[in-house]
Amino acid sequence: MKETWRWYGPLDKIDLAEIRQTGAEGIVTALHEVPYGQVWKRQVISERNNKIKAAGFKWEVVESLPLHEDIKRGSGDLSTLFSNYRQSMVNLAAEGIRTICYNFMPLLDWTRTDLKSPLANGGTCLRFSACRMAAFEICMLKREGAEKDYPLEVVEKAHKWFMEAKKKDLQNLLNAIMAGLPGAFDRYDVEGLRNALESYRGMTADDVRANYQRFLNEVLPTAQELGMRLCVHPDDPPRNILGLPRIVSNAKDIDWVMKAFPTQSNGLTLCSGSLGSNPENNVVEIARRHANRIYFAHLRNVCKEPDGSFEEAAHLEGDTNMPALCQLLLDEENTRRRNARTDWQIPFRPDHGHELLSDHQKKTFPGYPLIGRLRGLAEIRGILHALSP
Repeated sequence: MKETWRWYGPLDKIDLAEIRQTGAEGIVTALHEVPYGQVWKRQVISERNNKIKAAGFKWEVVESLPLHEDIKRGSGDLSTLFSNYRQSMVNLAAEGIRTICYNFMPLLDWTRTDLKSPLANGGTCLRFSACRMAAFEICMLKREGAEKDYPLEVVEKAHKWFMEAKKKDLQNLLNAIMAGLPGAFDRYDVEGLRNALESYRGMTADDVRANYQRFLNEVLPTAQELGMRLCVHPDDPPRNILGLPRIVSNAKDIDWVMKAFPTQSNGLTLCSGSLGSNPENNVVEIARRHANRIYFAHLRNVCKEPDGSFEEAAHLEGDTNMPALCQLLLDEENTRRRNARTDWQIPFRPDHGHELLSDHQKKTFPGYPLIGRLRGLAEIRGILHALSP
């Protein structure tokens, strides 16, 4: 497997020279500054690619080439948006970049309620609290029908937390949830989010799935022509959020995606943390079922709680059996080599990490500290070396 590192480009507090010292071989990045729906121009891609090459890396995976929200909603004339997406793919392929990670999560890319939840060792982690999420939806957002989406005991705890919360607590909760907006630059206040949700009012999972099918039909033929691989990232967390239907949350959903356009250009980003936060998901078995269509892996771990809460664990200490998952991915690589596949190597990155030691001083993007991810990379590297012949 190929070690990679997510880099947010010029916006990142961690520079390429520092990443070089981690031992990672490849870079996972995107043109985060380009507004959604616009073409990624080849010249801009080339400039970013040359900077990565000059630092001694290869740009392995685009994470991500995001979808405009209108595509997910299926609203308006989408021909320009689809054309722009295809042209961006053409421009990436011209620069030798052929793996694209993307998601189909409506409105929010990922959701946490705590960005710096304290750990016993003095570090911090990302956390999703069912109680605080319920408090946000029911008491702050006042979303119609929100109480029905949570168990009674969670609703009761949510009301209690809200009544006792200080103004700073409420603002921190809003900030944490807003950190999951696509692009991570636009932010809503409560009223702004309420208005944004209106554009999805009445949409069902079948409606979103139909829009997703249309997207696949529009872009995957181009991916086939270019020899590109698009690999969908599962929902994070894998459950409906804010009344928004999510359709890539479990084994059944992923089966649907793979059958919706059954070619090698249609693949999966195996995110063990996202899938692992759903107690119904057996991450290793999902990986086994779709091993030949896994083109990118996010390796991280979570510890789940009975009420639906979870927190991001150290990479080897959560609920997913990381050694078993690594063995499965190594076995898949060996199978691909025997079949003379040119895409036999699976790039992975240590996804997220605890903030440890001096990490808090850098003010990096939530979940992407230097030392915490370096620890995760070193642990996974050790497993891979132990399992490799």
